[in-house]
Amino acid sequence: MAVGNGDLPQFYPVAGFRLGTSSGGIKTPGRKDVVVMELCSRATTAAVFTQNAFCAAPVVVAKRNLAAHQPSYFLVNTGNANAGTGEAGLRAAEDCCEALAKVVDDNSNAILPFSTGVIGESLPVDKVVSALPDAVDKLSEEGWQEAASGIMTTDTRPKGATSRLHLDGKQCVISGITKGAGMIKPNMATMLGYVATDAKVPQPLLQQILTHAVNQSFNRITIDGDTSTNDALTLTATGEGELLIDGSDPALLAAFQDEITSVCIELAQLLVRDGEGASKFVTVDVSGGVDEAECLRVAYTIAESPLVKTALFASDPNWGRLLAAIGRAGIEGLDVSKIDVSLSGILIAEKGERAASYSEEKGQEAMDQEEIVIEVTLGRGDAATKVWTSDLSHEYVRINAEYRT
Repeated sequence: MAVGNGDLPQFYPVAGFRLGTSSGGIKTPGRKDVVVMELCSRATTAAVFTQNAFCAAPVVVAKRNLAAHQPSYFLVNTGNANAGTGEAGLRAAEDCCEALAKVVDDNSNAILPFSTGVIGESLPVDKVVSALPDAVDKLSEEGWQEAASGIMTTDTRPKGATSRLHLDGKQCVISGITKGAGMIKPNMATMLGYVATDAKVPQPLLQQILTHAVNQSFNRITIDGDTSTNDALTLTATGEGELLIDGSDPALLAAFQDEITSVCIELAQLLVRDGEGASKFVTVDVSGGVDEAECLRVAYTIAESPLVKTALFASDPNWGRLLAAIGRAGIEGLDVSKIDVSLSGILIAEKGERAASYSEEKGQEAMDQEEIVIEVTLGRGDAATKVWTSDLSHEYVRINAEYRT
C-alpha cells in the first residue's frame, strides 16, 4: 500500500564506495539484514543523527567514531534497533565493529555502526557477526540494489536515487539509498540513509552541503510526527572522480549543492510515498508567512493533524479541518481574513471563508487523487516552504499494533 511507482533506478556506481549484503537472520530467518559499506582511503564523510534524547547505542558509537576518524566502513543491521539497551547495547555495537575490523583488518574506531528495528531488545551480536564474512565477500560498487533491500524494516519496497551530471566540464556521480516508513519526523535526517558521490570535497564543506540538503528534504517530511531513536544519514565523497568542490568557485559549489539537495529530496519523498499504510502523497505548500519558521509551523500542524490525515485517507473534502489546523498552529497575530486555502488547484477558502467558486464536487475531485497539494496563503509576508506527508489509514494502525508480533 504505497503511492506511485516503486521501481528502483539503475544505480550509477560510485567509484571508491562498495556495498555488500548478507543474512544473519536477526529477526526473520533467511532475510537479508546485514549490510557492509566500504569507503576508499581518500573518502570524506559527513553525517547527521537523531535529535531524540533516547538515541540508540549505534548512534552514540557512530558519532564518537566519526569525531575521531574519517570512517572506512559502515555496518548496518536491521531487525533490532539496539536502543534503550544501556551499557550492554554500547558494548554490543562496539563488539560488532570489532568483529568487522578483524574480518577486514582495519581499526574498529574507523567503523560506523547503524541499527534499525525493534527498540528495547538486546542486539544478537552473534547473528550480526555471522553474516560479516559473506557481506564482505560480496562488496561491490554495483551493490546498491541489494543494500537498498537489506536496510528495510516495515518498508514495502526499497528506495534509491541516482544522478550523473557534468559540472565544470567534468562528470560527477551521486547515488543514495534510504529506508523508513513509520516513526518518521526526522528533525535531522531519516531513519537510515546513505548517499555517496565520487567528487572530491573536504569534510567541513561536505558537512555544510549535507546540512543544507537535509534542511530542504528530510527535515521537510512527516508521516506520524514521531522521531526515531536511530535516525542517521551520511554523505560520502570518495574523491575518486574528476570533480573538485572546495568552495573556490561559488557557482560550481551552488550547482553541486543543488544536485545533492535534489537527490535528498527524491529520497525523502520516497519515504513518504511508502509511509506505513499510505494511500496518498500530500504536499503542504504554505506561503505568505513573515518567515519560514511560521510557514513550517502551519505546514506541520496540517501535516500531522490526525483529523486532516484521516480525511485524506477517506478522500473526504472536509476543508474545515484545514482551517482548524491553521488556526491552532500558534501564529501570533494571525489575521484569518487574509488566508486563502486551495486543494490541488481548487480554491476552497478565500479570505478566511468558503470561496464563492467552490463546490463539494470540485473538492471531491481533488481529494480522489492519489497525489494531493494543499496550498495555504497566509497573507503576512514573503516567506514560503513545503512539507510532504501521507494520510492515516487503518493499515497504519494495524502495522504498528502488530509490529512486535
